[in-house]
Amino acid sequence: MLTRRIGGLDVSVIGLGCNNFGRRLDAQDTNKVVAAALTEGINFFDTADIYGSTHSEEFLGKALGNQRRDVIVATKFGMKVDEKRKGAHPDYVLKAAEDSLRRLGTDYIDLYQLHEPDNTVPIADTLGALDQLVKDGKVREIGCSNFTVDQIYEAEEAGKPGMSRFVSVQNEYSIFHRQPELDVLPECSSSGMAFLPYFPLANGLLTGKYRRGEPAPKGSRIESGWHGELLTGDNIDIVEKLIEFAAGCKRTILDLAFSWMLTRPMVASVIAGATSADQVRTNASAGTWHLSDLDLEKINIIAPLGR
Repeated sequence: MLTRRIGGLDVSVIGLGCNNFGRRLDAQDTNKVVAAALTEGINFFDTADIYGSTHSEEFLGKALGNQRRDVIVATKFGMKVDEKRKGAHPDYVLKAAEDSLRRLGTDYIDLYQLHEPDNTVPIADTLGALDQLVKDGKVREIGCSNFTVDQIYEAEEAGKPGMSRFVSVQNEYSIFHRQPELDVLPECSSSGMAFLPYFPLANGLLTGKYRRGEPAPKGSRIESGWHGELLTGDNIDIVEKLIEFAAGCKRTILDLAFSWMLTRPMVASVIAGATSADQVRTNASAGTWHLSDLDLEKINIIAPLGR
């Protein structure tokens, strides 16, 4: 498994999203998924305090056990856990970090990310609290998520010399959602920030499980009502064309989705969730297709930027 950098962290180019832990997976099944990821060379695990109603961190920490120091653990804070646990006020930042450390069963977080902007708190105040966590040795690097390019600029300007700065931004990005190519990705390229895409498979559209004229698979996200608006005729037409293109290269649409994203050098790790060891193994092997410039041109014709 190849690695790329997030600040001072070396992370596997395929990461494991842990949003299924505590929600679709119990502790026992979480153990199986984490074990498979470790076997496949995945060292980057991305969770959040809200995932699985706070159980994701707990399940992940127990599943890693004594291999904790061999991996990179990223978690997030700021989205609403309950009425008292939310936002980015400095006092809450420090408390949220302690809560995550306890649930994860660790004494440090490798990458601590503000899950969404909090417009009620000056970003300088939030950065001050995060910097304190770094200085205390409780956090190694800090990042942000769901930030616009203007909010990234604001955070950069608010930082003081010697303070920790955001080394990554985690936003939605896929062949079906290419907006970051117009603003955030160029900023990452020029500033040296790492980009972490979430929903890289467009909620399952890029797995090939949704086909023209066929019902959505039972138990799938879209079948259960999650982003059902994605199943439009135009989107399915694009899926069919991408499947055809990948098949012509003896590859799958999943290979295409991961490898296409990794042609962007600022993308540090493609984070994908999994509900089984088999899914982990499939994801881990999906980023090995070295797409040529001609391949990329053909993909752009099928799913153009700004469509």
